[in-house]
Amino acid sequence: MLRLDVLRHGETALSHTLRGSTDDALTSKGWKTMQQTVNTALDHGLQWDMILSSPLQRCLNFAQDFSGEQQLPLYIDAQFQEMHFGTWEAASTQTLYVEYPEDLAKFWTTPTQFTPPQAEALFDFQQRVVQGLKDFIQYLQVKNTNQPKRILLVTHGGVIKLLKVMAQQQPLDDILKMSADLGQLSSFQLHLDGSVTMQEKQ
Repeated sequence: MLRLDVLRHGETALSHTLRGSTDDALTSKGWKTMQQTVNTALDHGLQWDMILSSPLQRCLNFAQDFSGEQQLPLYIDAQFQEMHFGTWEAASTQTLYVEYPEDLAKFWTTPTQFTPPQAEALFDFQQRVVQGLKDFIQYLQVKNTNQPKRILLVTHGGVIKLLKVMAQQQPLDDILKMSADLGQLSSFQLHLDGSVTMQEKQ
C-alpha cells in the first residue's frame, strides 16, 4: 500500500473552460499556487519518494522542475491526462450553457449516460485511469528496487474527482460533485490491486 498525494495543476491560460486534452500552459499565478502548496507540505515534514505526472504541460512542466529540484525520479504516463471533451474542448461552460443547455445539463447530472460529441466516455476515462494506476504498480514491482512509500501525482481535476468517487465508493455519476481545487493536494492510499481509499492529511 502506497500513500498517493495528488496535486491538481494551477490556473492555466484556458482556465474556466473544458480544456480537457487541450495542452494549455500554466499562468504565473498557477505555477505559484502549486509551488506554495508543495513548499507548505515540505515545511510540514512531508517527503515524497517519486513523482508521477500527466504529460500535458500544465502538469509536466511543474513536475519536471520539482523532480529536478528534489532529485526524485519522474514517471510520466498519458493515462493520467484529463478527460477528452471532443467538440467541447476549450469551450467555456457559459458558451455551452447558451448553445447546448440541455446537453450540458445531461452531462452535469448523468455523465455516464451522456457523452459530448466525439468525446471520451466517462467509463472509458475511468478504465484508463485505473489502468494507469495498475501499470504504475506493475512498474514498481518489476523494478523491485528502492520501493517508494509516498508518491506525488501531478494531474487534473477530472482524475482527482474520479479517484475521490472511487475511494468513497460513490456512484460514478457523482464525479462532478467532487471537489478538486486548483493547485491543491488530495490524499489517498493506493493499494496493490489499483484501488484507492481516502487518506487523512498528515
